[in-house]
Amino acid sequence: MTLAQVLSILFIIVDYGIKIVAIGVVPENRRPSSSSAWLLIILLLPVVGLPLFFLIGSPYVRGRRNKIQVQANERLELGNQERTTLPQGVEASPEITSLISLNRRLTALPCVTGVNEGLFGDAREYYAAMTEAVRGAKSFVHVEIYIMAWDETTHDFFNALREAVERGVSVKLLMDHLGSRGYPGWKDFKRRLTNAGINWHLMMPIDPLRGRWRRPDLRNHRKLMIVDGTTAFMGSHNLIDPTYDSAKNAEIGREWHDLSMQLSGNIVSLVQSVFAVDWYSETGETLTADEHFVRVPDPELGGPVNAMQIVPSGPGFLTEPNLRLFTSLIYLATTKIAITSPYFVPDEPLLNAITSAAYRGVRVDLFVGEKADQFMVGHAQRSYYRALLEAGVHIYMYPAPSVLHAKYLTIDDEVGVIGSSNLDFRSFYLDYEVSLMGFGGDLVASLQANDARYRELSKELTLQEWLEQPWYARYVDNVMRLTSALQ
Repeated sequence: MTLAQVLSILFIIVDYGIKIVAIGVVPENRRPSSSSAWLLIILLLPVVGLPLFFLIGSPYVRGRRNKIQVQANERLELGNQERTTLPQGVEASPEITSLISLNRRLTALPCVTGVNEGLFGDAREYYAAMTEAVRGAKSFVHVEIYIMAWDETTHDFFNALREAVERGVSVKLLMDHLGSRGYPGWKDFKRRLTNAGINWHLMMPIDPLRGRWRRPDLRNHRKLMIVDGTTAFMGSHNLIDPTYDSAKNAEIGREWHDLSMQLSGNIVSLVQSVFAVDWYSETGETLTADEHFVRVPDPELGGPVNAMQIVPSGPGFLTEPNLRLFTSLIYLATTKIAITSPYFVPDEPLLNAITSAAYRGVRVDLFVGEKADQFMVGHAQRSYYRALLEAGVHIYMYPAPSVLHAKYLTIDDEVGVIGSSNLDFRSFYLDYEVSLMGFGGDLVASLQANDARYRELSKELTLQEWLEQPWYARYVDNVMRLTSALQ
């Protein structure tokens, strides 16, 4: 037997060995769509597929960050044990009460009252409100945002942080490493933060030379700010010019359109708890309760006062809190659902919940961008349109070149959710996200008013229009749909 024959036999043995092992290992504790996608790439390209699977195949983090989250949940549950399921004087339907219990079981965070100080759809107005809050800070400012850049649009904000440091205010700042580093002026930005005296750190850093390594597909996608423990900001805005500092985007008029909100009341302490866990994860420093968490009496619901609950999620949680929240809410709907998500790539249970709602007569409106800013996700999203339209879902296309980037939903006239989480595989399994659920005040009406503005600007997609899409476009959509499940 020649050497070539021996090598061929060994190759066949290894090839089939990899495939046999993969068939028994990959499906364990994994969604069928994800299992099928991984098995397909491993069976077709075993030498590439298997190492890739071991590198990024797990949808969870079971190491240090998971241990930190488990310990944090235990402390949060202990610290909030005197809080009942609902704040004193707050009433909710049995279904909503059950959902609040679910959220608390998964995240250890209770339902409290909070004040909706306003929604912001315009980035410049939102940054101005954040800047004003920073200029009024007396004790501390905590900032945690996925993408940041010190440009002409954000200059006043960062200058306000510098001024706050100069007057003795503690300023802590977190930004995602891979999320922020790709924008103009990255090195200079870090230098300016340091020169301003800001205590800044990278989230999920990749720096092998300094012994800092993590899975490259994980991100901290949260966007929030807390001032003095009494005011909070959260939503979908990153901290960068709406063109994302691209001359090409500015030339064609492409800007990102987001929705975020300002909060006060006891809900701020829950937003602070999310920051505290992330700060500890990156720095090892604990934020003390007496200095950084403020509690006030719960006011009566109505107007801007809502019952609110923060729902953090991410690979540190093994129970997918945001996905369970969204899916459960949609099954509760009896009259109408409105969903806004720039990246809409639902898993099977969520897709079934949405189409089932439409089939049983619930009005379902889905707001998405006419043209996505990400090729793979945009085409994967398109692959769901036919099933949605056939079920009776109304799909509204926000006009290009603008990029719809807001992330929120409302159920009937009863409950609303707003935050950083998209309705896609990445937000469900790979990104650290934070969402706010609210009811009993004006939050739902405020979000529905924003829907009305989007509806006026958008064009409704019809099933007939979609069926006329060329075959090659459908082919690309379906291929990208398959890759979206590679978790």
